[in-house]
Amino acid sequence: MQTVLTDSLEKVLGDDAPRPAAPIAGVHASGFLGEVLSLQLALHLAPEDPADLHIHLTGDVAEDACVHAVRRVPVSSPAPEDPDEHYLVTTPGEYPDLLEPLPDGIVRVERGIWEALWIDVAEAAPGDHTLTVALSDAAGKVLAEEVLRLRVHPHRLPPLTITNTHWFHADSLSTYYELEVFSERHWELIEAFLASAREMDVTSVLTPVWTPPLDTAEGHTRPFVQLVGIREEGGEYSFDLSRLDRWLRLCRELGFTGLEIAHLFTQWGAQNTPAIQVETADGLEHRFGWHVPATDPEYRRLLEALIPALRTHLEAHWGGQVLWHISDEPHEAHLESYRAAKAQVEDLLAGADVVDALSSLAFAEQGVVDTPIVATNHVGPFLEAGRRPWVYYCVSQNRDVANRFIALPSVRNRVLGRQLFAHDAPGFLHWGFNFWWSQFALRPIDPFEDTCAGGPFFGGDAFVVYPGPDGTPWLSVRHRVFAQAMADHRALTWLAELTDRPSATALIDEGGTLTYSSFSYDVEEHLRARAAVDGRILAALEG
Repeated sequence: MQTVLTDSLEKVLGDDAPRPAAPIAGVHASGFLGEVLSLQLALHLAPEDPADLHIHLTGDVAEDACVHAVRRVPVSSPAPEDPDEHYLVTTPGEYPDLLEPLPDGIVRVERGIWEALWIDVAEAAPGDHTLTVALSDAAGKVLAEEVLRLRVHPHRLPPLTITNTHWFHADSLSTYYELEVFSERHWELIEAFLASAREMDVTSVLTPVWTPPLDTAEGHTRPFVQLVGIREEGGEYSFDLSRLDRWLRLCRELGFTGLEIAHLFTQWGAQNTPAIQVETADGLEHRFGWHVPATDPEYRRLLEALIPALRTHLEAHWGGQVLWHISDEPHEAHLESYRAAKAQVEDLLAGADVVDALSSLAFAEQGVVDTPIVATNHVGPFLEAGRRPWVYYCVSQNRDVANRFIALPSVRNRVLGRQLFAHDAPGFLHWGFNFWWSQFALRPIDPFEDTCAGGPFFGGDAFVVYPGPDGTPWLSVRHRVFAQAMADHRALTWLAELTDRPSATALIDEGGTLTYSSFSYDVEEHLRARAAVDGRILAALEG
């Protein structure tokens, strides 16, 4: 058996031995209290080695450590037809992403290729630590052993200061696990998967006050996940907010600081209304949806009652950030329809924070979208105009800029933290925390078998978490690395507060060349820069 200790930014693809971890200041990984310190142990079994290996952890942080198997998943669409040079792979295949729990401490490993174990250490005490990972056969014979050296600084990072949202899809949970929407078991899973979003430092939750009109084919309706009960009686609307209150309580207990109200109009043009059910004397009616235009007077009548009720209730029972959306990704061709939709609600949203994905500076300069969220490959003109916008990326941001596709190196996922800090972005948005559907939500998919939403999305775009067989969220390498990106941002923000912003930026700006589309792929440089930030923080605190 061969083993190599490597860092969390390596992807062990199978054919070649991975790059060994380079110790920095004498340790393989370091961070502040509460940060999850992650390393990987890559292993290559000879034909005579047992496929089932027993994992033994010893050392002063053994109780704080957890080991997962890094599993390869099928990726039918890894990269665009014209990928940039930094993609690790461009042909369909099986590639590492899934972190499979190993509750009994036994891992089955395929012989003849490089596999990996993912090792997390969380909530260890301050100081320097060692963790020994030994692999043995069933008889207890040790076949390999590696010693991990870790350092935990005696302070906690302050909370993330920007909004970080990855849209949460409650209907993915009910559909995959075949549950009644908002049954007790569904609520249990909502809590578990929201908790896993917080582990990625997600701070804001897409809240389905009505079923979000996102990624849904025209004329098609996703499962209703409407938190607000709406009843019409005698021509008057009334609202049951008890489910919303349960949602708010969960979000508050899990540490979320923001909510996003589901979009008020359909995606890609704002021409229709979201799917909304209304209870009447004759039963539950699918009153609004693709069959109702955005400017329908009856929809306005509903919103005249619903939006003020929601705003008043949230002001009384939430107290955190509340973001509103008109319609996702309007383009210049949709100018008039977006304006018309916005006019339906502009007076009702006076003083509210309204944000939408929008990448045309000319469109934004007309003030149509209050707070534009700009694609990272279109942000240049906004920055040149002196704006510091929110940013997002998705499947279209597939050349040169940061992204989280399975086929990309992990440093391209993690670099986002330093980019957001360097450009003083107030927020980041991604559309797919757990979108387990084909494109346009035409059919559910099994994310263990399909990471590309039926084919059109590059592997990993649609989700960062997998549905474990017992309802437990199974995380991904990309989930863990994105959390590290947010920790980088938190550390840089803290350093800027303790010293000054130029000093913090100088540690990560790569000689003034760091942009959303230009950054170093040198993993060691990235890790050393973070260690330097931490060192400056400690010096400032001690000084």
